[in-house]
Amino acid sequence: MSNNYKTKPVDELTFTDDGMFQAVMHDPEICAEVVERLLHIKVNRIDYPELEKTIAPYYSSKGIRLDVYIKNSDKVIDVEIQNYKMEAPGKRTRYYQSMVDIDSLMKGQDYSELKESYILFICKDDPFKDTNEKYYGLPCYTFQNTCKENSAVNLDDKTLKVLYNASAYEQEKDERIRTFLHYVYTNKTGEDDFANHLEETVKKLIENDKFRKDYLAMNLHDRDITRMAKQEGILEGSQQKAIETAIAFLKEGDSPEKIARCTGLPLGKVLELQKQITEKA
Repeated sequence: MSNNYKTKPVDELTFTDDGMFQAVMHDPEICAEVVERLLHIKVNRIDYPELEKTIAPYYSSKGIRLDVYIKNSDKVIDVEIQNYKMEAPGKRTRYYQSMVDIDSLMKGQDYSELKESYILFICKDDPFKDTNEKYYGLPCYTFQNTCKENSAVNLDDKTLKVLYNASAYEQEKDERIRTFLHYVYTNKTGEDDFANHLEETVKKLIENDKFRKDYLAMNLHDRDITRMAKQEGILEGSQQKAIETAIAFLKEGDSPEKIARCTGLPLGKVLELQKQITEKA
């Protein structure tokens, strides 16, 4: 296995790639269109999206780094892009929801002042499968708290979790959503004006000097982390890949414990990587 740290060249980036997605969604008009199209809500104003906002309310807690964190007068919306198979989607959305609420409450709000909260995941692949490991194949999964004994009773906690499965775009009945999911899954715009606008924005960013420098700096940081690990003598053969995998999953918010189990790296090393990533963010 090669000992060279590999990152995706900036000229090959697509809308769904880490760094590019956040930069495209940094445009408030694009951000509003994505949110309104996928959540069927009207966004009256978007406070400038905070790219990869880190929420870590307690020193010892596991913070999360959000792709796009939006606030307006009555709503808080977290938008996430998911390029690979997502483990434990229910627990992940639960944790993101709790951190978003804590972020609001720590700023002095009372429970009654919590805004409507939306957790939106745009997944390239199906995040849900049954006990027989068969995927459900729905283009969209929407979750809201209701009473088990009587579904007409709603907890009314003003929260909604929506996960889109772009791989099932053909099953989506809403044309505007279907064309967007098609673009996410295939990177082909078709005749949809918005998809073409997104693609044009991607191409402009690729040619933008500031974006190229920022993307390079982000990947240089990842490379520095890998190099430090190599200098400590733990990167040989498959262990280099384990470090690169750990960095990617830490950025997505997975727990150090799970990453250690999955990669075979010592928990202490994963925690060290997490600290370095958080300090740089």
